[in-house]
Amino acid sequence: MELREIPVDQLTFGMFISKLDRPWTETPFAFQGFVLQKDKQLEVLKKYCKHVFVDPEKAVVQEVAKVTAEDIAKIRGTTVYKDVATVEGELHVAHKAYANTTVILEEIARVVEIGNAIDSSRSHEAVAQITASVVRNPDAMALLIKLQEKSGTTLSRAAEVSVMMTIFGRFLQLPPDRLEILGMLGLLQDVGKLKLPPELATRGPTNAAEIEIYRTHVNHSVRILSDTQGLPPELPGLASLHHERFDGTGYPRGLRGGAIAFPGLIAGIVDAFDTLTAPKPFGEGLSPANALSIIYKERGKQFHPALVEQFIQCIGVFPVGSVVELNSGEVAVVIAQNMVRRMQPRIMVVKDANGIPLKPYKMLDLMKEPKVRPDEPYRIQRSLEYGSVKIDPRELFL
Repeated sequence: MELREIPVDQLTFGMFISKLDRPWTETPFAFQGFVLQKDKQLEVLKKYCKHVFVDPEKAVVQEVAKVTAEDIAKIRGTTVYKDVATVEGELHVAHKAYANTTVILEEIARVVEIGNAIDSSRSHEAVAQITASVVRNPDAMALLIKLQEKSGTTLSRAAEVSVMMTIFGRFLQLPPDRLEILGMLGLLQDVGKLKLPPELATRGPTNAAEIEIYRTHVNHSVRILSDTQGLPPELPGLASLHHERFDGTGYPRGLRGGAIAFPGLIAGIVDAFDTLTAPKPFGEGLSPANALSIIYKERGKQFHPALVEQFIQCIGVFPVGSVVELNSGEVAVVIAQNMVRRMQPRIMVVKDANGIPLKPYKMLDLMKEPKVRPDEPYRIQRSLEYGSVKIDPRELFL
């Protein structure tokens, strides 16, 4: 098989380095040809070479280490959260918090675009409201953000990422102050995209030149947040991490493993999931199940393995807000998780078997095994793409 030329900063462990871009005698390597297995080998390659040639046939598959209970314990906190509100009861409060956050994000966009400083007090206000709602009942805010109409404007994803990061932090039982850090990070880590050409910020890069420009948004974010008074002092540094990857293949610094701060590891997973499930052209338009499958395959590579497993547990097989097809042929939206039986969430049937919208919506708790027919309970057949049904959140539970 023909050798593949690969830049050194894109190498991964398990690759067989067959040839360098310089004579072997000009490097400290004792052997001509080796399997890349150690950080030290990679450091030397980065020092002496810009690119190398790998032999795909000699690559060693790197097995992902089994995640142990000890691994999980290391990433989980000890704060116990209990739902103190129902989805129905919390949704109205969550809607107000989301609407206020949207207004604040529009304010941020305006001031950044004209070169003024962000009002940190308004950012704190938005995150405090999101966190309070998520702590009371995470499903209400999760449902709300998935039913909102998506737009391609810069920072349109910020509220959703902020909510998802806060929900994940709650699931990990992190203390309230860390939930607010995660929420603030999700809200502001992409603020630097406002300094990019609008069409590039919306659709993402399509060629090598655009990739280089697009990646500068991280440094823009760090600068903007560093110049903003009143934000948590750690926030600018954390905002530089959501495109770093566990195996060192991310940007802007190619950090690896433990060199990426814990909130940055969380941000990388949530940001990737949001991109995979966002409707085209803003994302990949995948169903939640397909997106989680991709992220799971990258555990131990792009993403922290224990965090991936916990994220899948948190999101569930059928995430709140996801659209599903039932064995009856009807279409429903998941409105609440069942933490005991993850395959049997609470759902809201919005279309009949002929695709005709239902009014009022039909509410079902699958754990109670409601029947399609006398001998057949309702069950979910498959998940559909987000946005495959249109529902005005204001119509829910009224």
